[in-house]
This record gives sequence, C-alpha cells and structure tokens, in this order.
Amino acid sequence: MQEQTTLEKLGQKVSQMLRDYDALRMENADLKETSELLTLDLEAKDASITQMQEELQQKDRDIEEIVNKIESILG
Repeated sequence: MQEQTTLEKLGQKVSQMLRDYDALRMENADLKETSELLTLDLEAKDASITQMQEELQQKDRDIEEIVNKIESILG
C-alpha cells in the first residue's frame, strides 16, 4: 500500500511537471511570436527613418542650392 501511494504521488508530480512544461512551451511560443512581430515593426520603422533622413539630406541640398542662387543674385 505504501509503494502505491508513493507511485501515485510520483505520477501526480510528473503530470504536473508535464502540464507546467506545456504551459511554458506555449508561453515561449507566444513570446517568440511577439518578439518576431516587434522585430518586423522595428525594421519597418528603421526603413522609414532611413528614408526620412535621405529626404532631409535632399532638402538640405535643395536649400543650399537656393541660398547659393540668392547669394549670386545679390552679388
């Protein structure tokens, strides 16, 4: 009778460990998906920032060109 009780306790603990493992595995999958989505979002924002920086540089060149033209007209 004592052995059966010990085996039952062991079985319960193993079952609980398996449930915990499955829950953690699912949580890990969710976190991995969230991480991947955040990475994609970050890459998109980085691309947008790069594009905006390029546009800003072009506008700076345009302004410099206009200033040079104004200076040449004024003397």
